[in-house]
Amino acid sequence: MPTHASLRRHRPAAIVAFAAFFAALFTALVLPTAAHAAEDDPFKISGVVTFEDEPLEGVALTIDGPGGEQDVETDADGRWTVQVPERGVEYTITLDESTLPDGVVVVDETGEDDTPNEVVREMGQGGRLTLNFFLGEGERITVTFFDQLVQRLFQGLNFGLMLALASVGLSLVFGTTGISNFAHAEMVTFGAVAALMLVGPASLALPVWLGLPLAVVLSAILGLVLDAAIWRPLRKRGVGVVQLMILSIGLSLAIRYLFQFFLGGDVKQLPTLIPGAPIVLFGNVSATPTDLVSMAISIVVILAFATWLTRSRTGKATRAISDNPALAATSGIDVNRVVRIVWVVSAALAGLSGILYAYYRPGLTWDMGTQFLLLLFAAVTLGGLGTAYGALVGALIIGILTETISLWIPADLRFAGALLILIFILLVRPQGILGRRERIG
Repeated sequence: MPTHASLRRHRPAAIVAFAAFFAALFTALVLPTAAHAAEDDPFKISGVVTFEDEPLEGVALTIDGPGGEQDVETDADGRWTVQVPERGVEYTITLDESTLPDGVVVVDETGEDDTPNEVVREMGQGGRLTLNFFLGEGERITVTFFDQLVQRLFQGLNFGLMLALASVGLSLVFGTTGISNFAHAEMVTFGAVAALMLVGPASLALPVWLGLPLAVVLSAILGLVLDAAIWRPLRKRGVGVVQLMILSIGLSLAIRYLFQFFLGGDVKQLPTLIPGAPIVLFGNVSATPTDLVSMAISIVVILAFATWLTRSRTGKATRAISDNPALAATSGIDVNRVVRIVWVVSAALAGLSGILYAYYRPGLTWDMGTQFLLLLFAAVTLGGLGTAYGALVGALIIGILTETISLWIPADLRFAGALLILIFILLVRPQGILGRRERIG
């Protein structure tokens, strides 16, 4: 017969498993699948691929924008069509030159575009966009698999750093309170929404260098208010962590649809962070100035957070509470004060992550945080429950896998592929990469 101690040791794992199940179900219900989106999306991008007035069949194109990437091939008449969910936003259309006949390439008549096979066009309010590529004879510039892999690794590192900013906060909240906070996704969205309200064209129109830090401050204030108004009173009443998790689901839904009420369903764009053309790093690997600045900000903030967690008294107290709350309280640590600080720091990091993600996508929507939700739980679980460093490592792995795995599987399945690898790793090491194995019995 199991003892009370063994039941207590089983309880965190059961709660997290329950949370992971809800996260998967929650994401499946809220996020439409790519196939469903392709059938129901009301707007259309189309074109015809011909060479010397002859249609080319089987030419592959990729359309990237709100709703993710879509792959399409031309039919026997050289025509291609995809349906997309948003208008008034930009889409990137890329033609795969390796699928063209030998000696045929995409040409730029102006001679000013180094990548004429990749164009960015805005979908007008009419909801229809027609695009045709100019083809001609020439020497094809091939991109090696190594260059593609390095490019995806770079993008994955950038995405992983954004994911890490949000996941370390989620991990700290779980470690200090035991709550699997589903509303953390809305804190990510709030950061981007606050930035839009401060620096957007139809808002206060503050300078970017001033408005974005203020948006992070507003995110921190949101964390403070939520703790003071909801989480702390419920903790005092002794409400269980499962009930608190279910409450966080309801809070997440309420905040999300509040965003939808004020923002609408369209994709909103933040002002350009750093203008400029992509910078070639080496070979065919390039990055935009915004990507480089985003990565630099993420690295600096993560290093500052790590220093705070390991060197400051509050950071050491946070780690002590995560390890043993009862012992930390008896040793004189003000648990309520530390937990309040954790909520503030967690919300600020989530808000910053949302701002950077809005530039990475690009654009923000009322439900953008939901796209983060399952990946956040995956990163925290993979790295080790309740450990901030584990969440950082898990986020980097998930981010890199998400971007690189699309070299082998369709882009629409990249999240699923990364999560399958997560399952495999947990089968080998159930406690996570940096988690500690618990003694049972």
